[in-house]
Amino acid sequence: MTDPENKALALVRDALTRYTDTPPEDIHPETLLADLQVDSLTLAELLFELEDKLGKSISDTTELPQSIADVMALVQPALDA
Repeated sequence: MTDPENKALALVRDALTRYTDTPPEDIHPETLLADLQVDSLTLAELLFELEDKLGKSISDTTELPQSIADVMALVQPALDA
């Protein structure tokens, strides 16, 4: 994984620890949000928290993220800017 990918994963892991009982080391890009019992409300809260941490808006998407990699892809542009 590249450094920006590592930063995105670390950011997502840190935020998810507030919403799930899953240890951060068990959260990987291929992990499905459903497997972490992240529902649509929890996902919205997670995305709002990530926006607050980044100080930037996460781009809107028509498809809901299904995996940690999907959430990382939403966070990545804000980290690159």
